[in-house]
Amino acid sequence: MALWGPVLGALLTAIVGCLCLSMLFRHRRPQEPPLDKGFIPWLGHAMAFRKNMFEFLKGMRAKHGDVFTVQLGGQYFTFVMDPLSFGPIIKDTQKTLDFRKYAQELVLKVFGYKSISGDDQMVHSASTKHLMGQGLEDLNKAMLDSLSLVMLGPKGPSLDASSWREDGLFHFCYRVLFEAGFLSLFGYTKDKEQDLQEAEELFTKFRRFDLLFPRFVYSLLGPREWVEVSQLQRLFHQRLSVEQNLEKDGISNWLGCMLQFLREEGVDSSMQDKFNFMMLWASQGNTGPTCFWALLFLLKHQNAMKAVQEEASRVLGEARLEAKTSFAFTLSALKCTPVLDSVMEETLRLGATPTLLRVVQKDYILKMAGGQEYQIRRGDKVALFPYLSVHMDPDIHPEPTAFKYDRFLNPDGTRKVDFYKSGKKIHHYNMPWGSGVSICPGRFFALSEMKIFVLLMVMYFDLELVDPDMPVPPIDPRRWGFGTSQPSHEVRFRYRLKPMP
Repeated sequence: MALWGPVLGALLTAIVGCLCLSMLFRHRRPQEPPLDKGFIPWLGHAMAFRKNMFEFLKGMRAKHGDVFTVQLGGQYFTFVMDPLSFGPIIKDTQKTLDFRKYAQELVLKVFGYKSISGDDQMVHSASTKHLMGQGLEDLNKAMLDSLSLVMLGPKGPSLDASSWREDGLFHFCYRVLFEAGFLSLFGYTKDKEQDLQEAEELFTKFRRFDLLFPRFVYSLLGPREWVEVSQLQRLFHQRLSVEQNLEKDGISNWLGCMLQFLREEGVDSSMQDKFNFMMLWASQGNTGPTCFWALLFLLKHQNAMKAVQEEASRVLGEARLEAKTSFAFTLSALKCTPVLDSVMEETLRLGATPTLLRVVQKDYILKMAGGQEYQIRRGDKVALFPYLSVHMDPDIHPEPTAFKYDRFLNPDGTRKVDFYKSGKKIHHYNMPWGSGVSICPGRFFALSEMKIFVLLMVMYFDLELVDPDMPVPPIDPRRWGFGTSQPSHEVRFRYRLKPMP
């Protein structure tokens, strides 16, 4: 028996060596897309890609065209940059391109949650039931109450609430949306002061995890950071445990429905805790950053700010505080705000940078809109990066880097949905939520809570930038491909509660 150890070790070494050699000497076959492996064996272009994904892909497209395969850390990614060819990839009725396997590996690594059969359909089913229609209206009401608590305090505004306060706009938006979203989804105890303190402490930890997130996904953390991430994971698993949730009231029906499914499937409580952590990040990781961009664009474009304020006054009436502890707000008015809808859609076009990935389950023929066909190998990944190929395409969106609050409005004030590329009407003209099987299931609630927050800020508060002439900060290059982008530096602003009539 002792001899088998070295023999098996030698065999394993030989097998791994052959696999590495096969990847090292990979060559482009007939009908395959242009192949760019880079100059570093195995790593390929990984470092350039991770340093600045946007600039890297822009350079690759200029070099190779709308379809190309690149080597990134021993894996091969085929990027498709022609949005007219997205349809077959997103729909994929043959189930050749799989999203679930990649997603399962990612959530296990990042959140510790091990997926079970049917849980992806469960999330979509629960989201359809509780994040749309009456379920969405109930959650919007909870979100409004939570925003009132976070922004005004449990006893209402203090005596100096009408005095100017200064903060970082990104920090302010992220903190308020996170705390209100957390309370809306995970419920309250009988002590509102304690609830606010818990939400604030949790945000501090969440923000630290969020800062480490991109390099965590790429396995680029230092030794101490790996320890810190593990500690943060354990903290969230504990603070979001189903045992603690039992002591709270007002847990959202959306979250309760999903946890009930997991219990019925025999998933143990520790794995449910990890599921809660995953859903907290999924629901709160992008709303705050998006609202930062929205308010910054409004503050930098006073014509847009005026248009939103006039619409708010028209559909919501005069701002007033009820009982000094909550905002008066007609939630049904959220369906009557085409100007704000356009502002949010334009903000997402400029700020959302998701990557859509599919794992090729068997050799696949990629059919392009122009008639070309490319062979894609089993085991490779097909990737879309809509920010570059759609959002920044001047053919689809003239002056793509400019913020135009009415870009998604028709002259008659209705929503504009007709956009064209190369003279052809394009279906995928804005893709902040992903698309197909990987589309964000919580997008309707996310949009509602962001709209409520923006409307509260422009109706009830005076806002101004500390430095009105400061340009809009560039996007932090480390965040490319991870949902909503974040600024490379903070923006200081002042705010105060308007005197109530």
